[in-house]
This record gives sequence, structure tokens and C-alpha cells, in this order.
Amino acid sequence: MTRTLSPENEARLFERIHAVIRMKHYSRATETCYTGWIKRFLEFHSRGHPRDLGQVEITAFLSNLAVQGKVASSTQNQALAAVIFLYRDVLGVDPPWLEDLVRAKRPKRIPVVLTRTEVGRIFGHLHGTPRLVVGLLYGGGLRLMEAMRLRIKDIDFERRELQIRDGKGQKDRLTMLPERLARELADHVAEVLEQHRTDLESGTGSVEIPGALERKYPMAAWSQGWQWVFPATRHYEDQETGRRRRHHLHESVVQRHVRDAVRLAGITKRASCHTFRHSFATHLLEDGYDIRTIQELLGHRSVATTMIYTHVLNRGGRGVASPLDKV
Repeated sequence: MTRTLSPENEARLFERIHAVIRMKHYSRATETCYTGWIKRFLEFHSRGHPRDLGQVEITAFLSNLAVQGKVASSTQNQALAAVIFLYRDVLGVDPPWLEDLVRAKRPKRIPVVLTRTEVGRIFGHLHGTPRLVVGLLYGGGLRLMEAMRLRIKDIDFERRELQIRDGKGQKDRLTMLPERLARELADHVAEVLEQHRTDLESGTGSVEIPGALERKYPMAAWSQGWQWVFPATRHYEDQETGRRRRHHLHESVVQRHVRDAVRLAGITKRASCHTFRHSFATHLLEDGYDIRTIQELLGHRSVATTMIYTHVLNRGGRGVASPLDKV
């Protein structure tokens, strides 16, 4: 018989979930994602106690997402990852059937890539901060959230380098700062620091930094180096400290501007912010750079992931004459 979680026990469970996520230094986005899926899993089973739910119940939940919810395989796998996290990391149980849970197969799709001309047309419809951000996505191969989480100390203007910290898989890497963006980005950083000085005067000049660092260096959150390169326009109240702070710019702001720019440029490809990263890798390959260098710039764990861009180069029978052209 399945026990029902009381409101008090459910609250304690989610307190534990939040604590474990922060102990593992997962991102705010992962925290929101995991807690959301765990809540949906428990609600699907009428708030049954997770210790009384097993392989059958998890499979039923995932099947419902696919059949009734019509979610993509990546979304289904995201939900599964959250449930596995609940059992292994929060409840501390690792039953053998966890390994038997089947992940949804993701269809193999060749990434959408823009031509250099198309990139230029889109840039013609971008201005201000969104233009700078997209310049880093295409010019340095950043993921959107990597650009959003850049701190001022991560930019080395002299060496024309960007330090990407806690990228996908919590890996750090170096990539280039495009020469064409250096002056514009330096001017932008100067404006951010001026805003920071104003925030300091009003007592709102701190930002969120990793917990261990904040305990060791309590003033670091107020320093220039830790400020976001792309700060939000408004402050928020930190629930843990009660401080009024700035978070980084929300990614949806850039996504909205990119959608509008793609439309105004008359481009019919399914282009998104991530398309600029795909285009960065493909254009470097076209320019003759070796696959290992591109792998390091992108931060891929395996070169096999980077190899997908070689398929983009060969798409459309490039280098092969169509027989129709010889008729």
C-alpha cells in the first residue's frame, strides 16, 4: 500500500532536495528543472511517498509524458534524470531497477547552420546588449547560458580570451574574444562598472557567488570582478540573505531579440541562439581548423560530439556533381 506524503513531510522532502542540489553546486536552472519534475512525478501518483513508488510507477509517469503530454525525447530524459536524482542523491537508495529504466532515444538530427551571409543579415537587426551576446555565441562558440553567466573577471582583454566557468558538465575552458567585439565589450563593461558604483552607494552592489567562496571571502560578492557582464535591469531580493541584488540578464531577453532579428532578416531556417554556436564550429571547420582544436573551444568531452559538424560540411552532396547537371 502506498503511503501519502503529508504537507509537512513533502515540505521537508523539498528542503532536502534544495539542500542536496546546492551542495552539489548545480545551477539555478537545474534546481528549478529538477524540483519541477519531482513535483510532477509525485502529483502524478497522488502525492504517494517516493519510497513506495518503484520501477512500474516511474515508467508509467514517463510513458504518460510521451503519450499524453507528447513531450520530446530530451524532455522525457530530463524528467527521468530528475527522478533518478531523487532516489540516488536525496533518498540515498539505489535499487537495481534504476539501471533498467530506459532512456528515450533522441533522433539524430544534423544541426541547423547559418551561412556567413545569413549571420551578417541577422546581426544587422540586432543592437545593444543582445548584439553583444550573440557576437560571443558566434564569435567564441558560447552557449547562451555561458554568456549570461560571464563575470567581468572572466574576460582577458589583453589576451583576447574568455574563461568559461562551470560550462556543461561543470567543465571550465578557454575560448577566444573576437577582435571585432573587444572595443564594444570594453565600453559595455565600463558602463556596467559605473552602474555597479551606483549600486554600491545604495547598498545593492552584491551578486550571487558560489556558496563556499562567499563564506571564505564575504566581500567578494561586492567586488568588481564578480559582477555579471550582462546584469539584469532590476534588483531582486535574495531569499537566503535578504539582500537586494542583481541577477544576470534573463536568457529569454536575448532569445526574443534573436527571434525578431531572424524574422526581419527573412531567414526561414529554424534558427535560435544555439544556431550561432553550431555555425561557429562549422565555419571553423570550413576554414581548415582541426577537429581537436574545435572540440576544446566548444568544451565537448568527446570528439565524437564535435564530429557532427563534419556531416554538416558534407550535407547537400558538396563536392559531388549532380547527374541532373550533366543532362
